[in-house]
Amino acid sequence: MEFSFNIPTSIFFGRGAIQRNASALVLGSRAYIVTGKSSGRVSGALSDVERVLNTHSIPYEVFEGVGNNPEVEQCKELGAKARAFGADFIVGIGGGSPLDAAKAVAVFAANDVEPEVLFANKYEHILPIAAVATTSGTGSEATPWSVLTWHKIKTKMSFGALNSFPRVAFLDPSYTDSLPLNVTRDTAFDAFTHCFESVISMKASPMTDAVNFYALSRFGKLMEPLEKGELDGIRDELMLISLLGGIGIANTGTTLMHAMGYPLTYFKNVPHGRANAFVLPAYLAELKNNRPQRLNEALHALGVSYEALVAYVKRCYPFDVQAQKDELTLWAEQTVAKNPHKTTGTSNDAAHIWSLYEMLF
Repeated sequence: MEFSFNIPTSIFFGRGAIQRNASALVLGSRAYIVTGKSSGRVSGALSDVERVLNTHSIPYEVFEGVGNNPEVEQCKELGAKARAFGADFIVGIGGGSPLDAAKAVAVFAANDVEPEVLFANKYEHILPIAAVATTSGTGSEATPWSVLTWHKIKTKMSFGALNSFPRVAFLDPSYTDSLPLNVTRDTAFDAFTHCFESVISMKASPMTDAVNFYALSRFGKLMEPLEKGELDGIRDELMLISLLGGIGIANTGTTLMHAMGYPLTYFKNVPHGRANAFVLPAYLAELKNNRPQRLNEALHALGVSYEALVAYVKRCYPFDVQAQKDELTLWAEQTVAKNPHKTTGTSNDAAHIWSLYEMLF
């Protein structure tokens, strides 16, 4: 048996996490804060961060404006602004999009390079990052991965290496208390898919299995209240599952479901978690033919049957987007370019991926 496992991020979880561990947030002498258009302020996370920086007399600048699908071009501009300000650490506040953007800003602030260098992981340095999560979805606070929109190639691309893990992460479920039901559901499904895909991944190990099977068993108990919209009392649990899913994919990466979902987000503006939900029936069918044992193990941990999971997704995540055959051809080609065969162990032929998309539409 051989495997590797690494997560160099210091994690502080619980309500009041920043207040109780304020000194851990200070990673340098000048900070550049990256957050969404409103999430940082609405959640209260931005004011908590500013209070700590002010208490420690740390000068800082704030950018509030990262969208749902951060663009690498914007991140490059923000990196230049952070560099001009003299920032020596980055604070990312938000869901997956601001946290992913913060990782790219940390690279561009330390390196005046083009996106090609970023995505090839050929940059020399990166500023330390403090990640403050305000949703329970991507687990980006516990991964090195950053997924960004790159208009040059009309899709999403990712980068990540050991040095792009956040130095420290704060997970305070109170920041998610004000999230509406649709956002809570979409981000929760993203967290679920990270755990589920990490189990399926060809890179899974006993360490990641321990994390992911535990997370799936807990998520199974939340499926009914999520469907009913009964969110009181489950916010902390959702954030824990998101964190565990992040730890899992930090070591395994994602698989075919994510690769197939990206075009729906880029071309149809479907929220990432909802795009994964739409893809799930085709993904499960593929696993039933190619990875039946791992599929059954994941479903057993979740506590639901194959049929029940498909039915649940169709009830909770209705989908009314249409696609033409030529669109599916492009999406299949983009999916194949991400080579999900390496992690899913299934076909990497464009015609086969096209047939999976056609099954959905």
